[in-house]
Amino acid sequence: MLHRLMKDKPVLGWREWVSLPELGVDLIKAKVDTGARSSSLHAVDIEQFERDGRQWVRFVVLPWQRSELDPVPTEAPLHDTREVRSSTGESRSRPVITSAVRIGGVDHSTELTLTDRSEMGFRMLLGREAIRARYLVDSGRSYRTGKPAKAIRRRNRGQTP
Repeated sequence: MLHRLMKDKPVLGWREWVSLPELGVDLIKAKVDTGARSSSLHAVDIEQFERDGRQWVRFVVLPWQRSELDPVPTEAPLHDTREVRSSTGESRSRPVITSAVRIGGVDHSTELTLTDRSEMGFRMLLGREAIRARYLVDSGRSYRTGKPAKAIRRRNRGQTP
């Protein structure tokens, strides 16, 4: 039975290209991290505000690694604020939003903490809550759901296409 359950799930590599259609982010490279509980998105200029009696958050997504090209200003309802321990062991309060994440052409909703990940290797981290019961992970492979065009990959490395 376990084998049948595993066979029905798509397989992700340790890194994948994903989209955040509700936020206007066409492509962002995400590290798939089964050791992290929550997912995290690189965001700058984070500002909370109220709209129609509800808390919202406004921020800018910088989708390309080591680059400030193509900033995506966006906003979303604030889902929560949580204390999150970083990979360095430091605990900080982070805003949490809920957004659709598109992986391999399939959308599903997940929680994303917003934080400055400019010192990290990836602008997005997909934690185990986002992938649990949906995917299997092949830690020895990358981009199991596909790669974008070469020009986009060069842009992600900070090179001109």
